[in-house]
Amino acid sequence: MAFRSIIRIVGMLIGLFSFTMLPPVLVSSFYKGIEGEDGGNFLAAFVVTLFIGLLLWAPNRRIKKELKVREGFLIVVLFWATLGSVGAIPFMMSSSIEMDAASAFFESFSGLTTTGATVIEDLDILPKSILFYRQMLQWFGGMGIIVLAVAVLPMLGIGGMQLYRAETPGPVKDSKMTPRIAETAKALWNVYLFVTVACMLAFWLAGMSLFDALSHSFSTVSIGGFSPYNASMGHFASPVINMITVLFLLISGVNYALHYSAFAAKQFSFNIYKQDPELRAFIWIQVMLTLICFAGLMGNEVYHSVEESFTQALFQAVSISTTAGFTTTSFADWPLFLPVLLVISSFVGGCAGSTGGGLKVIRFLLLNLQGMRELKRLVHPKAVFKIKLGNNALPDRVIEAVWGFFSTYALVFVICMLALLLTGMDELSSFSATAAMLNNLGPGLGEVAVHFNEVNSASKWIMIIAMLFGRLEIFTLLVLFTPMFWKN
Repeated sequence: MAFRSIIRIVGMLIGLFSFTMLPPVLVSSFYKGIEGEDGGNFLAAFVVTLFIGLLLWAPNRRIKKELKVREGFLIVVLFWATLGSVGAIPFMMSSSIEMDAASAFFESFSGLTTTGATVIEDLDILPKSILFYRQMLQWFGGMGIIVLAVAVLPMLGIGGMQLYRAETPGPVKDSKMTPRIAETAKALWNVYLFVTVACMLAFWLAGMSLFDALSHSFSTVSIGGFSPYNASMGHFASPVINMITVLFLLISGVNYALHYSAFAAKQFSFNIYKQDPELRAFIWIQVMLTLICFAGLMGNEVYHSVEESFTQALFQAVSISTTAGFTTTSFADWPLFLPVLLVISSFVGGCAGSTGGGLKVIRFLLLNLQGMRELKRLVHPKAVFKIKLGNNALPDRVIEAVWGFFSTYALVFVICMLALLLTGMDELSSFSATAAMLNNLGPGLGEVAVHFNEVNSASKWIMIIAMLFGRLEIFTLLVLFTPMFWKN
């Protein structure tokens, strides 16, 4: 294992990340009259983070070796762990909010992993610089800063394919949109940037201020769910803004490779979307969830009008199932069946290759196809049935990988939930909190329905680990705990 080379790369990445603390300084300068000392705190945090990066990079700057698969996995895990750690520095240094280490790390990891859970009780009174920093963390974490980094690292003599394989979500990771990983990363970020700008303009035209439009576009496109307001999207009380949010959550919940293929074609065509079986399943899930929630709200007469019942059902169904976690109302106060259903829907999440969390639609689609194949085998034991996705027959190793992932996910879920129960959290809260962290959802039920500030420090550290497991899709982190990984 080339440890010195790994340390050099991690130091370089931390140094690059330190520059994300400079935009809040500009925001602080713009809102100088109400910002207090937070601009100076962000500048100090930038210096500290840059120093940490240089401290790791400088002694190893001449150590250059080509990355192997093992090194790629280790760098990805170290990168997210160290980035979430240094990302907590501005929260700990802020003069506007008091946070202990557990709370600061929780907020940082929640932003970077696009979980969207918060320990802050009153967002409305915070300086704009802190609020902007939280939103920006989610934007960078949405597509994965690693994918951005591999567009730069090849120019510095570092191969990037191993990082891309370890970071990209989804069950099939062997295909690339373009022949070179740097081009792939740039293609992903070009589409990501385009969608972000379109979302920001839509919010702005719908009546948001420029700051709110930019902030919410960051957390919408990243499917993160952070908002500068306690009431989340409910702060605006605007049906138009709600529908824009739903639209861009659906767009961001789709595989970005599909978006790239559609934009890269000579003439934009919706046929690329129509032919994708995962996208069809994704839309079907959204429609069914919305109808079930609508029927539940109407049946229990939660709202006074059919229109309000439908819009609330649509917004909450899409927001929770895509793992964004935006709210326009306290859905935890709905009849218990509905919030539990929505939390369970977050296990599915978005499509593979999207910014959504969860196990991904494609895995549930493949599990369903595998279940149907087993039923057919019961009737025709000697027959050979191939699982097809679209017109393509899938190799058995893909199905085996999906089953392996599903069983490992279930084991990690049970362990995390039991650990939270051990800290004193009640059953509903521990179940929903584990689901929220592993699926990178954000809001839970029970005592974590609004924020996580009242959760004890031990529970916060457990949930930070769960966030990492969810963001790195279990295996990337779990492989480090196997003896085989460390053998030469």
